[in-house]
Amino acid sequence: MLMTTTPNLDGQPIRQYLGVVNGEAIIGANIFKDMFASIRNVVGGRAGSYERTLADARRIAMEEMEEAAAKLGANAVIGIDVDYEVLGQDNGMLMVCVSGTAVKV
Repeated sequence: MLMTTTPNLDGQPIRQYLGVVNGEAIIGANIFKDMFASIRNVVGGRAGSYERTLADARRIAMEEMEEAAAKLGANAVIGIDVDYEVLGQDNGMLMVCVSGTAVKV
């Protein structure tokens, strides 16, 4: 499956638009990640555990969107948009939403 943030695919005409598809992932941060991230904030550096969690959430959301496109018979998704939000009373949840247009090329 071809997947791109651009509105078209160079050299490949779009034969059919099949509709908007999306995927979501909500992942909770745990106390150990929070503790180590706060230490990183004090001493400097990157919060690797949060980066891995974010990458996992993005991968899950993209896979869901790809599955939705395949169910429609698409062989590509164009115009992909990725959004991130924090949720929960204490901002303890991370939500990644992706959407795009399923097409046949």
